[in-house]
Amino acid sequence: MRSSPSSRDPDDRDDNDGAGLKGSLRLLRAAAFLSTFDRFTIAPMLVTIAADLRISLAEVSAAASVYFLLYGLMQPMWGMLSDRLGRVRVIRLALIGVLVPGLLSAFAPNLMVLVVARAVAGGLFAAVIPAALVYIGDAVPMTTRQKALSDQLAASGVATALATALAGIAAHFGLWRLAFAAPVVAAAVLGLVLARLPEPRKDDESAGPLAQLGRFVRRPWAILVVLLALVEGGVILGFLTYLAPSLEAGGYGAAVSGVAVGLFGAATLVWTRAAPRLAQRFGKSALILVGGILLAAGYGTGAVSQSFVGVAVSAFLVGGGFAFMHPTLQNWATEVLPEARATVISFFAAALFVGSGIATTAAAPLAEAGRFPLLFALAAATAIPLGILGGLARRRYTRGLGSL
Repeated sequence: MRSSPSSRDPDDRDDNDGAGLKGSLRLLRAAAFLSTFDRFTIAPMLVTIAADLRISLAEVSAAASVYFLLYGLMQPMWGMLSDRLGRVRVIRLALIGVLVPGLLSAFAPNLMVLVVARAVAGGLFAAVIPAALVYIGDAVPMTTRQKALSDQLAASGVATALATALAGIAAHFGLWRLAFAAPVVAAAVLGLVLARLPEPRKDDESAGPLAQLGRFVRRPWAILVVLLALVEGGVILGFLTYLAPSLEAGGYGAAVSGVAVGLFGAATLVWTRAAPRLAQRFGKSALILVGGILLAAGYGTGAVSQSFVGVAVSAFLVGGGFAFMHPTLQNWATEVLPEARATVISFFAAALFVGSGIATTAAAPLAEAGRFPLLFALAAATAIPLGILGGLARRRYTRGLGSL
């Protein structure tokens, strides 16, 4: 009997089904690229937007905060819709629909319009990466899923590097509005191209949203993974928002700040290549622990120095921590409850970005006051227990075969 294409490794096959899955994964990486690109454009432009709209840094930070919050809060809804409508249809709907709020962001005349438009854009882009992760969980076997997830994260890493660098350059030349418009136009085009992407086979198509939610709340390990994602989102994506403003507060231009923080994405791309091999040798729990150490070292460096070199090193180390920790937690989320994978992934992603939104909002007063050493020191202090507790939990999960 011929095996299903969803049950084989896309990197080890030469038949038409294997080529088709490879193509599908490339399209998913493109979608993740655009979603990530849009998400990371705003940080290097905060100071420029504040000056252009004649508002404070704390006020314009609300545009980043609500984006992250809506990005997170919409995850469960998109997860349930992807079960009903299909993973691909939801991704296409989001990519095409984001064109309107994205262009509205680009032409926003004041803070209120910008905040609302960015919130809607975040809520729509929220569908892309979780649905792509569920697609990978449905289509790629567990033995090679870590690599597929690392490749997905690498695409996001490239997007992060380009977004921060190009957005910084755009801000330098007063073109921050163009930085909001470009990714959503490209996203709408990709949404049309994705019509060729086949739907994956689901593990369980009969259970409704409430049944899936019930399975989730009865699995302690699934809840733990989601809580870890909440803290991870705050530490990585929340505090990361203020690396570029810390440089600009020291007199550096937006373009230079964008290039420095862009090393976060470059580091993510570099480190993700090493993660699968280290996971095979030392185990996935070690990756979470090392990720926490790199995060603490990165933010510790940022706390000590907000010079170009200090922030560049900080971004590079934080990117390494992200590359080790995040795909490992993602992989755990795809395997902890296969019969309710979409639900777990949606709550995982929701927690990640709600955490980032909470951290961005909570840290805004410190950034406004220029207290960046304290801001980054708090991030470093949070990263240490996150890495230790996450690593120990993953180790116990592996040894106990999922029992808690």
